[in-house]
Amino acid sequence: MEKVVLKANIRETKLKSETNTLRNKGEVPGIYYSKHDEPLSISVDENSLNPLVFTAQTHLVSLDIEGKDGYDCIIKDVQFDPVTDKVIHFDLLGLTSGETFQLEVPVQFLGTPVGIKEGGVLQQFMHKLEVECLPKDIPQQIDVDVTNLSIGDSIHVSELNIENITILNPEDTVLVSVTHPKVEAEPVAEEVAEGEEGEEQAEPEVIGKGKADEEEEGKE
Repeated sequence: MEKVVLKANIRETKLKSETNTLRNKGEVPGIYYSKHDEPLSISVDENSLNPLVFTAQTHLVSLDIEGKDGYDCIIKDVQFDPVTDKVIHFDLLGLTSGETFQLEVPVQFLGTPVGIKEGGVLQQFMHKLEVECLPKDIPQQIDVDVTNLSIGDSIHVSELNIENITILNPEDTVLVSVTHPKVEAEPVAEEVAEGEEGEEQAEPEVIGKGKADEEEEGKE
Protein backbone atom coordinates (compact mmCIF):
# COMPACT_ATOMS: atom_id res chain seq x y z
CA MET A 1 0.00 0.00 0.00
CA GLU A 2 1.30 3.44 -0.92
CA LYS A 3 1.95 5.81 1.98
CA VAL A 4 0.22 9.17 2.14
CA VAL A 5 2.26 11.95 3.75
CA LEU A 6 0.37 14.03 6.31
CA LYS A 7 2.11 17.14 7.61
CA ALA A 8 1.38 18.03 11.25
CA ASN A 9 2.29 20.57 13.92
CA ILE A 10 2.79 19.95 17.64
CA ARG A 11 0.12 21.42 19.94
CA GLU A 12 1.65 22.82 23.11
CA THR A 13 -1.58 22.92 25.10
CA LYS A 14 -4.92 21.12 25.06
CA LEU A 15 -7.13 24.01 26.16
CA LYS A 16 -10.56 24.20 24.56
CA SER A 17 -9.94 27.80 23.58
CA GLU A 18 -6.81 26.69 21.67
CA THR A 19 -8.60 23.92 19.80
CA ASN A 20 -11.42 26.28 18.82
CA THR A 21 -8.86 28.77 17.52
CA LEU A 22 -7.23 26.03 15.45
CA ARG A 23 -10.54 24.98 13.93
CA ASN A 24 -11.37 28.57 13.03
CA LYS A 25 -8.05 28.69 11.17
CA GLY A 26 -8.87 25.55 9.16
CA GLU A 27 -6.83 23.11 11.27
CA VAL A 28 -8.02 19.96 13.04
CA PRO A 29 -6.65 18.93 16.45
CA GLY A 30 -5.67 15.30 16.97
CA ILE A 31 -3.44 12.89 18.83
CA TYR A 32 -0.84 10.35 17.77
CA TYR A 33 -0.21 7.33 20.03
CA SER A 34 1.51 3.94 19.84
CA LYS A 35 2.90 1.17 22.05
CA HIS A 36 6.44 2.48 21.86
CA ASP A 37 6.06 6.28 21.65
CA GLU A 38 4.77 8.98 23.95
CA PRO A 39 1.43 10.44 22.82
CA LEU A 40 1.74 13.57 20.72
CA SER A 41 -0.89 16.30 20.58
CA ILE A 42 -0.91 17.54 16.99
CA SER A 43 -2.93 19.54 14.46
CA VAL A 44 -3.18 19.16 10.70
CA ASP A 45 -4.65 21.13 7.83
CA GLU A 46 -8.32 20.29 7.32
CA ASN A 47 -7.94 20.02 3.54
CA SER A 48 -5.11 17.51 3.94
CA LEU A 49 -7.02 15.34 6.40
CA ASN A 50 -10.43 15.19 4.68
CA PRO A 51 -9.34 12.97 1.73
CA LEU A 52 -8.11 10.39 4.25
CA VAL A 53 -11.38 10.45 6.18
CA PHE A 54 -14.08 10.79 3.53
CA THR A 55 -13.10 7.75 1.49
CA ALA A 56 -14.04 4.11 1.06
CA GLN A 57 -10.42 2.96 1.32
CA THR A 58 -7.89 2.49 4.10
CA HIS A 59 -4.69 4.53 3.90
CA LEU A 60 -1.25 4.04 5.42
CA VAL A 61 -0.20 7.46 6.73
CA SER A 62 3.33 8.79 7.09
CA LEU A 63 3.05 11.51 9.74
CA ASP A 64 5.49 14.31 8.97
CA ILE A 65 6.34 16.53 11.98
CA GLU A 66 9.11 19.11 11.67
CA GLY A 67 12.17 18.14 13.70
CA LYS A 68 11.04 14.54 14.24
CA ASP A 69 11.41 11.25 12.39
CA GLY A 70 8.45 10.12 10.30
CA TYR A 71 5.76 8.01 11.96
CA ASP A 72 3.89 5.27 10.10
CA CYS A 73 0.30 5.19 11.32
CA ILE A 74 -3.37 4.80 10.39
CA ILE A 75 -6.44 6.83 11.28
CA LYS A 76 -7.97 4.95 14.18
CA ASP A 77 -10.84 7.20 15.22
CA VAL A 78 -12.56 10.35 13.97
CA GLN A 79 -15.02 12.71 15.67
CA PHE A 80 -17.47 14.79 13.64
CA ASP A 81 -19.46 17.89 14.38
CA PRO A 82 -23.09 16.72 14.83
CA VAL A 83 -24.43 19.66 12.82
CA THR A 84 -21.91 20.31 10.04
CA ASP A 85 -20.29 16.81 9.82
CA LYS A 86 -16.88 18.50 9.75
CA VAL A 87 -13.99 16.60 11.35
CA ILE A 88 -13.31 18.12 14.79
CA HIS A 89 -10.80 15.60 16.20
CA PHE A 90 -8.90 12.48 15.11
CA ASP A 91 -6.67 9.74 16.52
CA LEU A 92 -3.65 8.25 14.75
CA LEU A 93 -2.39 4.81 15.76
CA GLY A 94 1.34 4.33 15.31
CA LEU A 95 2.54 1.12 13.64
CA THR A 96 5.66 -0.93 14.24
CA SER A 97 7.24 -3.00 11.48
CA GLY A 98 6.89 -6.73 12.23
CA GLU A 99 4.07 -6.28 14.77
CA THR A 100 0.46 -7.13 13.92
CA PHE A 101 -2.32 -4.74 14.80
CA GLN A 102 -6.08 -4.50 14.39
CA LEU A 103 -8.07 -2.14 12.18
CA GLU A 104 -11.32 -1.82 10.26
CA VAL A 105 -11.19 -2.28 6.50
CA PRO A 106 -14.01 -1.32 4.07
CA VAL A 107 -15.78 -4.07 2.10
CA GLN A 108 -16.38 -3.57 -1.61
CA PHE A 109 -18.97 -5.80 -3.35
CA LEU A 110 -18.15 -6.48 -6.98
CA GLY A 111 -20.39 -7.59 -9.84
CA THR A 112 -24.13 -7.95 -10.39
CA PRO A 113 -25.68 -11.10 -8.86
CA VAL A 114 -27.58 -13.43 -11.17
CA GLY A 115 -30.34 -13.32 -8.56
CA ILE A 116 -31.01 -9.70 -9.42
CA LYS A 117 -31.90 -10.75 -12.97
CA GLU A 118 -34.25 -13.32 -11.43
CA GLY A 119 -36.10 -10.58 -9.58
CA GLY A 120 -34.22 -10.79 -6.28
CA VAL A 121 -32.97 -7.99 -4.04
CA LEU A 122 -29.34 -7.54 -2.95
CA GLN A 123 -28.94 -6.90 0.79
CA GLN A 124 -25.58 -5.74 2.18
CA PHE A 125 -25.14 -6.34 5.90
CA MET A 126 -21.46 -5.50 6.48
CA HIS A 127 -19.63 -2.48 5.07
CA LYS A 128 -16.47 -2.88 7.17
CA LEU A 129 -14.61 -5.83 8.70
CA GLU A 130 -12.29 -5.95 11.70
CA VAL A 131 -8.97 -7.52 10.66
CA GLU A 132 -5.51 -8.18 12.07
CA CYS A 133 -2.35 -7.96 9.97
CA LEU A 134 1.17 -6.57 9.66
CA PRO A 135 1.60 -2.95 8.53
CA LYS A 136 2.99 -4.12 5.18
CA ASP A 137 -0.13 -6.20 4.51
CA ILE A 138 -2.78 -3.53 5.13
CA PRO A 139 -5.45 -3.85 2.40
CA GLN A 140 -7.09 -0.71 1.05
CA GLN A 141 -10.34 -2.64 0.88
CA ILE A 142 -11.67 -6.20 0.88
CA ASP A 143 -13.23 -7.18 -2.45
CA VAL A 144 -16.14 -9.63 -2.40
CA ASP A 145 -17.46 -11.01 -5.72
CA VAL A 146 -21.25 -11.39 -5.64
CA THR A 147 -21.76 -12.30 -9.32
CA ASN A 148 -22.77 -15.93 -8.73
CA LEU A 149 -25.33 -15.26 -6.00
CA SER A 150 -28.82 -16.53 -6.84
CA ILE A 151 -32.00 -15.85 -4.87
CA GLY A 152 -31.55 -17.36 -1.41
CA ASP A 153 -27.73 -17.36 -1.57
CA SER A 154 -25.46 -15.47 0.83
CA ILE A 155 -21.77 -15.01 1.63
CA HIS A 156 -20.40 -15.48 5.15
CA VAL A 157 -17.12 -14.40 6.73
CA SER A 158 -16.03 -18.05 6.78
CA GLU A 159 -15.99 -18.06 2.96
CA LEU A 160 -13.36 -15.31 2.73
CA ASN A 161 -9.73 -16.32 2.38
CA ILE A 162 -7.34 -13.37 2.21
CA GLU A 163 -3.60 -13.97 2.29
CA ASN A 164 -1.78 -12.59 5.35
CA ILE A 165 -5.03 -11.21 6.78
CA THR A 166 -6.97 -12.56 9.78
CA ILE A 167 -10.64 -11.53 9.89
CA LEU A 168 -11.80 -11.11 13.49
CA ASN A 169 -15.55 -11.03 12.89
CA PRO A 170 -17.44 -14.27 13.73
CA GLU A 171 -17.29 -16.80 10.90
CA ASP A 172 -21.09 -17.07 10.68
CA THR A 173 -21.48 -13.32 10.06
CA VAL A 174 -23.46 -12.71 6.85
CA LEU A 175 -21.83 -10.15 4.56
CA VAL A 176 -24.35 -10.05 1.74
CA SER A 177 -27.31 -12.02 0.41
CA VAL A 178 -29.90 -12.04 -2.37
CA THR A 179 -33.45 -12.34 -1.11
CA HIS A 180 -36.93 -12.63 -2.60
CA PRO A 181 -38.64 -9.30 -3.19
CA LYS A 182 -41.22 -8.40 -0.58
CA VAL A 183 -44.77 -9.14 -1.70
CA GLU A 184 -47.55 -7.11 -0.13
CA ALA A 185 -50.32 -9.23 1.34
CA GLU A 186 -53.69 -8.95 -0.40
CA PRO A 187 -56.32 -7.12 1.67
CA VAL A 188 -58.52 -10.25 2.10
CA ALA A 189 -60.27 -8.99 5.20
CA GLU A 190 -61.26 -5.75 3.50
CA GLU A 191 -62.62 -7.59 0.48
CA VAL A 192 -64.77 -9.81 2.71
CA ALA A 193 -66.04 -6.79 4.57
CA GLU A 194 -66.93 -5.10 1.31
CA GLY A 195 -68.68 -8.25 0.11
CA GLU A 196 -70.76 -8.48 3.29
CA GLU A 197 -71.69 -4.84 2.99
CA GLY A 198 -72.75 -5.42 -0.60
CA GLU A 199 -75.00 -8.29 0.46
CA GLU A 200 -76.71 -6.08 3.01
CA GLN A 201 -77.37 -3.49 0.33
CA ALA A 202 -78.82 -6.17 -1.96
CA GLU A 203 -81.60 -7.04 0.50
CA PRO A 204 -85.07 -5.53 -0.34
CA GLU A 205 -85.66 -2.23 1.39
CA VAL A 206 -88.77 -2.12 3.61
CA ILE A 207 -90.58 1.21 3.50
CA GLY A 208 -93.06 1.96 6.26
CA LYS A 209 -96.40 3.56 5.59
CA GLY A 210 -96.78 7.22 6.31
CA LYS A 211 -99.74 8.74 8.23
CA ALA A 212 -101.32 10.09 5.06
CA ASP A 213 -101.31 6.60 3.49
CA GLU A 214 -103.04 5.09 6.50
CA GLU A 215 -105.77 7.75 6.31
CA GLU A 216 -106.36 7.03 2.60
CA GLU A 217 -106.81 3.32 3.35
CA GLY A 218 -109.29 4.17 6.04
CA LYS A 219 -111.42 6.16 3.58
CA GLU A 220 -111.56 3.21 1.25
